[in-house]
Amino acid sequence: MSDSKHRTVVVGIDYSETGLLALRRALAIAEGTLHVVHVVEPFTAMAVPAGPVLVAPAQPSLDHAASILRQYVEQHIAAAWDAPERPRVSVVVSHVAQGVPAEMIVQIASDLDADLIVVGTHGRRGVKRFMLGSIAERVVRLATCPVLVERPKSAPAATDIPMIEPPCPRCVEARFASQGRELWCDQHRERHGRRHTYHNPDPPSAFPSNHGGLGSVT
Repeated sequence: MSDSKHRTVVVGIDYSETGLLALRRALAIAEGTLHVVHVVEPFTAMAVPAGPVLVAPAQPSLDHAASILRQYVEQHIAAAWDAPERPRVSVVVSHVAQGVPAEMIVQIASDLDADLIVVGTHGRRGVKRFMLGSIAERVVRLATCPVLVERPKSAPAATDIPMIEPPCPRCVEARFASQGRELWCDQHRERHGRRHTYHNPDPPSAFPSNHGGLGSVT
């Protein structure tokens, strides 16, 4: 099987925005069978002053949960099939499980000998991450196959999330103008350049004259 083809893909969803992004990504890259997994948790963590306490929430039966999942999956599969670029998925199977979400997603993927797991993440850190847990992070740690983590392209700003600067427009222009031979603009070349090295099968003469050594970017 070609490494670029994912014959069996498992995607974990929770009906959130990031869960939908994960489902759409899985539909776009799967080329065989897509398994959509929703996990119903028997207990949830509720915050109280003394710390998180496990409480039993009011939840639908597993049969009802399976019915909700089936409708959700059929709705989004229909939308994907109406898109100009149709998915290459041949079969879609939905699964409802009960337990710890990350562990159940990974276990089902292992049972199915999946080639890839797709999950979404909200990118939360700090207190919010402790409160809600990081299912995607735990899936990555537990999985026995590659994991693709899908997230919104821009996440809401929060005081406990470090600010990631956007790319420098002048650096982007320099990369485009040099077809990738230059990574940085004049302002950022000194700060970034000495920490990066080009690795190229061509002889040293193929590198631009302002690159120090065999491919090191200065």
